[in-house]
Amino acid sequence: MSGLMPGLPSGTAALPAWRLSAYYFFYFAFIGVFSPYFSLYLASIHFSAWDIGIVMSVMQVMRLAAPYLWGWLAEHRGSTMPIVRIAGVASLLGFCGFFFTHAMTGVFVAMALMAFFWSAALPLVEALTLNYLGPQAGRYGRIRLWGSVGFIVAVLLTGALLDFAQPSVVLWMSLAMLVGIMLCALAVPERRHVVQHTSLRLRDVLKQTKVRALLVSCFFMASAHGALYVFYSLYLVAHGYSKTAVGILWTLGVVAEIVVFCVMPRILAKFNLRQILLFCCACAFVRFLVIGWCVEWWWLIAAAQLLHGATFGAWHASAVSAVSKFFPHSLHARGQALYGSISFGAGGMVGGLISGWVWEPYGAAVAYTLSAVCGLLAGLVLWLSYDAMPAAAVSE
Repeated sequence: MSGLMPGLPSGTAALPAWRLSAYYFFYFAFIGVFSPYFSLYLASIHFSAWDIGIVMSVMQVMRLAAPYLWGWLAEHRGSTMPIVRIAGVASLLGFCGFFFTHAMTGVFVAMALMAFFWSAALPLVEALTLNYLGPQAGRYGRIRLWGSVGFIVAVLLTGALLDFAQPSVVLWMSLAMLVGIMLCALAVPERRHVVQHTSLRLRDVLKQTKVRALLVSCFFMASAHGALYVFYSLYLVAHGYSKTAVGILWTLGVVAEIVVFCVMPRILAKFNLRQILLFCCACAFVRFLVIGWCVEWWWLIAAAQLLHGATFGAWHASAVSAVSKFFPHSLHARGQALYGSISFGAGGMVGGLISGWVWEPYGAAVAYTLSAVCGLLAGLVLWLSYDAMPAAAVSE
């Protein structure tokens, strides 16, 4: 797979656009199978809500610790793709453990092994993609949107299969996506660059108020999504939605995400990052209150899913752009890894565990209300601590 992505200027001739796009496609296709439906599989083998929360949180624990380790190793070695390739093979082998056990201990170990290596790859690929794009980082969304396409394909196909197939189909679909990730990792070339020496160290960057505020806010925003990623599918099925309908609702959110990624260069050119992130926090507050209290009205649930374009799409693109600006080139890999660890790792873990803790004794409405509060806290941190930035310079 080679050639330029349509719309990219001729100056980016070295950009392996389709190979990077294919990697994002399979990486997020795996999430499209795993995140909405693995909890259904766990429920089918008689795991309780608390057990499901614990197992799913293992993924977030590994995303907390592993990316920074792998990011440091990549910077120390001066290359990223060998680590991404090893991670692709090892995560595939770790996932195979799910086929051999239904015991809590075995599932826990298989999840830990798979997640430790799987979580290594994305921050490194993000840094590699931004390295290829250089000053045209605003075009990141046009490559990343293929990840959203992969998510849509996977979530719709798996949802349709689950309406007549056994829940174990989730394992086979996930395995197929991991094979795709491994093959694409073998195809993406390394990007060598001359390191720009800087006197800034990581701790110097982290002393900046705007950097700390961004990372804390990312933690709360990821926590806000904990109940969504762990229990949303179970929640909808329990209220009479078919699994096909569940897949369609997940797809609505990702379609909104794709639209946002397509127009993100224009948004970044008109608004500063703080304004965009604050708007995303307001959307998160509204979205999770609607999900928690209005599940009987499908059209409100559908509207809430469209807000995923803001609460994840615009948020993630803006956060990645901010991290790229705040961390010097020599710290890009660790900067992206730190962003992933604090948000998807720590934030996702806390959000998943809290939702698992309150789900059965207090109900879904309380869990999603806590999600809305986390979105509000993310906005409060930005409002109080994160000074406005000038609009990003993005070329069309």
